[in-house]
Amino acid sequence: MLQYLLLAACFSMAINLIVLLAWLRPLYERNQKTLRATEEAEQRLKQDAELRTNAILLEAKEEALRIRERTEAEVKEKLAAIARSEERLGAKDEGLEVRRIQLEDREQSLKAEAKRLSELEDSIEKRLKSVDGELQKIADLTKDQARELYLSQIEGEFSEIGLRRAKEIEAQAILEAEKKAKKTVLDVIQRSVVDYVTEATLAVVELPSEDMKGRIIGREGRNIRAFEQVTGVDLIIDETPEAVVISCFDPVRRETARLALMNLMVDGRIHPGRIEELYEKAQAEVSRMILDAGQRAVERANVTGLSPKVIETMGRLRFRTSYAQNVLDHSVEVARLAENLAAEMGLNTEVAKRAGLLHDIGKALGPEWEGPHALTGMEYLRTIGEKESVLHAVGAHHYEIEPTTAEAVLVIIADSISAARPGARRENLENYIKRLTSLETLANSFDGVERSFAVQAGREIRLIVKPNEVDDLGAARLANEVAKKIEKDLEYPGQIKVTVIRETRVQQVAK
Repeated sequence: MLQYLLLAACFSMAINLIVLLAWLRPLYERNQKTLRATEEAEQRLKQDAELRTNAILLEAKEEALRIRERTEAEVKEKLAAIARSEERLGAKDEGLEVRRIQLEDREQSLKAEAKRLSELEDSIEKRLKSVDGELQKIADLTKDQARELYLSQIEGEFSEIGLRRAKEIEAQAILEAEKKAKKTVLDVIQRSVVDYVTEATLAVVELPSEDMKGRIIGREGRNIRAFEQVTGVDLIIDETPEAVVISCFDPVRRETARLALMNLMVDGRIHPGRIEELYEKAQAEVSRMILDAGQRAVERANVTGLSPKVIETMGRLRFRTSYAQNVLDHSVEVARLAENLAAEMGLNTEVAKRAGLLHDIGKALGPEWEGPHALTGMEYLRTIGEKESVLHAVGAHHYEIEPTTAEAVLVIIADSISAARPGARRENLENYIKRLTSLETLANSFDGVERSFAVQAGREIRLIVKPNEVDDLGAARLANEVAKKIEKDLEYPGQIKVTVIRETRVQQVAK
């Protein structure tokens, strides 16, 4: 009986063991499948990581190749610029050689003229002696009496000859002075080159994806309204793919809004509170950029002793443009031109370059400074404690006050050269022609005007009047009437100078 019980117990244990194994086997198989799936996932992750690594390496190689190509292109451009400079130097040397030969020829002609005058003087003395003798014989006059009679006879002849000779010498001197002035101005322009980057009143911000437009607009437009209210700009979101446009006539405000929008896209959290926070950071960044720009401009112009307040004000011109010409770069170029012109003419180079750098500082002042930028800039610099010679040159560079110093005239000339340099300024051709035509048409509508010319990109209108119809008093009255008519009928930026030219010529023909 005991054996049957043991056998039953063993049989029961065997059955339990078989059941346990049957229950554990599926668990084991599931665990094996899970391990194999995990290993396969790890393998796929490794493959994806390798693919991404290879893609990054390939992109880095392509970027390195592009950088190398750009570097090679820049080297080629610099080599070409050096070659052009060498050609200009060679041409200048040839011009100097021609000038030397001309001066030698001029010296020889002057020596021949001096010799001829000496011979003429000797012949006149001989003739005087012979006339003295004849007069004494014929008229029974003393030597002094004969001399007075003879001199009275030839006085008219020699006075006319002297007048003609004086006019010839004056004309020759004017011609030589004009040639030297042109050569000096061209040399100064070549030594004072400043590169320009044209700018406008719009800023285009590229978006990482088209979905970003919706996030910028926000629910029911709350984000875009908050952005425009905080920054004071207009945000234009149209059909342009992956781009938005920031529009504002205040360049500092436009740049601040651009930085704030870019920081918002990088941060990813776009809501009214975050907009205000990042706009404050953008304001601090723009303030730093303004200060850096002012310091770099002062260093480029080599002007020392300016107060930090003036440097910061100058830095604001980095964001100002005039016909797409950057005003800060224009100021630096005017400083260089004025300095080089002053050095050529032996004038005060420090006053010239300092006034040239500061001449447009009035454009950076706020609305509390009313009036032409030349006068407001002069008054602002007076509050800083600037020297009177510099103040006068700044205030006179657009003839709001009459220039009375040579340095003030040099600043006017340097300002005109910088503005007239080809490529320095740009404007729509149709608008440019339309503005000049309207100016000339208005001027020609007045009685007595023979011709009119709009010059200096429409900043000056010159009227040539008929001298038999308009006298000197009428010319002054005409200039005043034309100026009032322009103010009334035309829209234009800045100021327009009206110049009336009345010329009378008298000619005689010698037969």
